[in-house]
Amino acid sequence: MKIAIVGGGPGGLYFAALMKQLDPAHEITVWERNAPDDTFGFGVVFSDETLGGIENADREFADAMARRFARWTDIDIHYRGRTHTVGGQGFAAMGRRELLGLLQRRCQDLGVRVRFSMPAPDTGALRASYDLVVGADGVNSQVRAAHRDIFRPTLDQRHNKYMWLGTDRVFEAFQFFVRQTEWGTMQVHGYPYSETGSTFIVEMHEDVWRRAGFDVTEETDFPPGASDEQAVERVRELFADELAGHQVFANNSKWLGFTTVRNERWHHGNLVLVGDAAHTAHFSIGSGTKLAMEDSLALAACLHEHPDTTEGALRAYEAERRPVVESTQRAAQASLEWFENIGMYTHQEPTQFCFNLLTRSRRITYDNLRTRDQEFADRVDAAFAASQGLPETAPAMFQPFRLGELELKNRVIVSPMDMYSAVDGVPGDFHLVHLGSKAMGGAGLVMTEMVCVSPEGRITPGCTGLWTDGQRDSWARIVSFVHERSTARIGLQLGHSGRKGSTRLMWEGMDDPLPDGNWEPVGPSPLPYGPGSAVPRELDRADLDALVADFVAAARRGAEAGFDLLELHCAHGYLLSSFLSPTANRRTDEYGGSLRARLRFPLEVFDAVRAAWPAERPVIVRISSSDWVPDGNTEHDAVEIARAFIAHGADAIDVSSGQVTKEERPAYGRSYQTPFADRIRHEVAAATGTAVIAVGAIASYDDVNSILLAGRADLCALGRTHLYDPHWTLHAAAEQEYRDAARQWPLPYRAGARKPPSARTDAVRPRLSLLRAEGSAQTVHLRWLPSREAATVV
Repeated sequence: MKIAIVGGGPGGLYFAALMKQLDPAHEITVWERNAPDDTFGFGVVFSDETLGGIENADREFADAMARRFARWTDIDIHYRGRTHTVGGQGFAAMGRRELLGLLQRRCQDLGVRVRFSMPAPDTGALRASYDLVVGADGVNSQVRAAHRDIFRPTLDQRHNKYMWLGTDRVFEAFQFFVRQTEWGTMQVHGYPYSETGSTFIVEMHEDVWRRAGFDVTEETDFPPGASDEQAVERVRELFADELAGHQVFANNSKWLGFTTVRNERWHHGNLVLVGDAAHTAHFSIGSGTKLAMEDSLALAACLHEHPDTTEGALRAYEAERRPVVESTQRAAQASLEWFENIGMYTHQEPTQFCFNLLTRSRRITYDNLRTRDQEFADRVDAAFAASQGLPETAPAMFQPFRLGELELKNRVIVSPMDMYSAVDGVPGDFHLVHLGSKAMGGAGLVMTEMVCVSPEGRITPGCTGLWTDGQRDSWARIVSFVHERSTARIGLQLGHSGRKGSTRLMWEGMDDPLPDGNWEPVGPSPLPYGPGSAVPRELDRADLDALVADFVAAARRGAEAGFDLLELHCAHGYLLSSFLSPTANRRTDEYGGSLRARLRFPLEVFDAVRAAWPAERPVIVRISSSDWVPDGNTEHDAVEIARAFIAHGADAIDVSSGQVTKEERPAYGRSYQTPFADRIRHEVAAATGTAVIAVGAIASYDDVNSILLAGRADLCALGRTHLYDPHWTLHAAAEQEYRDAARQWPLPYRAGARKPPSARTDAVRPRLSLLRAEGSAQTVHLRWLPSREAATVV
């Protein structure tokens, strides 16, 4: 096979070496526009898992790397004048220059032709002359740019500024220096990469960077390879304490903004992208070099497995790598945004701040840290209990919580879930069993599905309501059961379907209009929810007054039924949510236009409901914190929406997202909505004592504990988890061997409070998939990849 590789960085060179080992007959040429010694940056970091894959693929190269590694197991966090050490990490680093030197020599020994200081020929010409063309030319890839119509890249330029430096201070562990300055928060990421040096990355938000006077020059003012010496000197002065008398070195060091690269496709015909040309992940969770070399391992393995079809090999490569890379990018995005918003957290008590920093990407969790450093985990537990004024240390999810005047035994909520199983709006035996089982399952609070305020306010004919006294009495039966048979509290979610009404039951076609028996949907503007949806009638003043009256009447019936709490549903594109969103509200009167105007009607409803609801019982609000479309509400709008409801007396903000338009493109992933709750809690709610509820793909008790301990939310709502296991909270108590778990169990079930001896709680572990290639000069083992199951968990 004739192979052309554009880019002589670690990804390109490593792929060349692997392919040459698999078959010395491969004719491989690498073009690198820089000279062999033109290496920018300092250290590169590898995890133990990645190193295992490299060792399986090429033991000789892995041994050469190992001889040059700086290794560490601790992370030191310097914050508020104290150093907090957390152990058990397991990383290694080496100099980027040394790594490239090893790879260059390996390629030379294997017979790979590397053309330095030479731009690659036109990609079209390469594709015509070679069997495979690999774009490994980095974040500013010319290969990708030349074929942007094929790869369809998105380049997300982020808000922080950073500068990559080195120092002759040899750190003993990974270092996070968090500095409060007169201009704002600055941070340093530092780690050793040799016996003589460490990487020293200075980072800060662009606003802090400007206030500190670093914007006197622009990146374009420097020729390639030159450093911003004025800024470097300023860094030496600012971080003199962190450098402790040691030098700081520059190497093409200038202020940069991180660019997150994503591509809809990574390959076309005989052309493929690897490494930063295909994807980037923020340096705060690892190294782009690591990802690039993993790409090379996978690509080489897939080509070896599919010798007869290059196109099939490239399809296999992308199918195999994309889930892993996207999982990494989700974690990197969470970490990147955490550092962009680090100033939100500097009010936190030091132990909680350190835990928050360590778990920022959601890849490290409370259980991970307890396994690695039990002493630190104990400190986190004790600090959380002390911050809550609680005398005992218990798993965070089992610490009680006071929501207004309402006492909750723990911090787990069964999230509202539409069941579409009512007749004429009346909840029946199904709802009694459904909500009753969840209440006996151990959660502190069980929420109803959205209960509709009028027949026209239903989503489907199967939705429940509270527009009649008969419905009230049926709800009262369910509330009484929960109160009599469990220690849970039960909350009423009240709402109106708006433009999403008059549709089929979910399993018959979610959001599809009814074939007959329709009622007229209404909304702030005559805009349908999506293609095929009915056009709603625009509400006039009389309609708005009638709707307020419907909400008030339903709230009063809910209070009479005995509900402990009321949640006003202002999320998911239903009526009040559609008033809030510019994608659904195009009114030109006082209820449309600015966010303040779009808030007007939802706040009128909230005020009326709050007045009708018993003062001693909480009223909370669920909002969609992002519409997930370019012209919709963002997390910044969500902060202002939350601020408005809090000012009007909301006891908690339940932070969901999306479902406002069919055009949405959510960034799904584990706990993917929690960052919105985190922002609202730290920017608005904490100062007012208002609770924040996190919801959305929270699937494990470890997730719940991690969210609470980091201060990202006060309570966690889980929906599908409780459909899978109605007794999930009780089982979580048993799995954690919580000593007071038995108190969480209903008396008839208490014999089951201990974990059965046969129960298994093994964590998902990555698999090693080894490919043996015979017939070459040596036996080569290729491809180390996490299993699909492990990737989805991350």
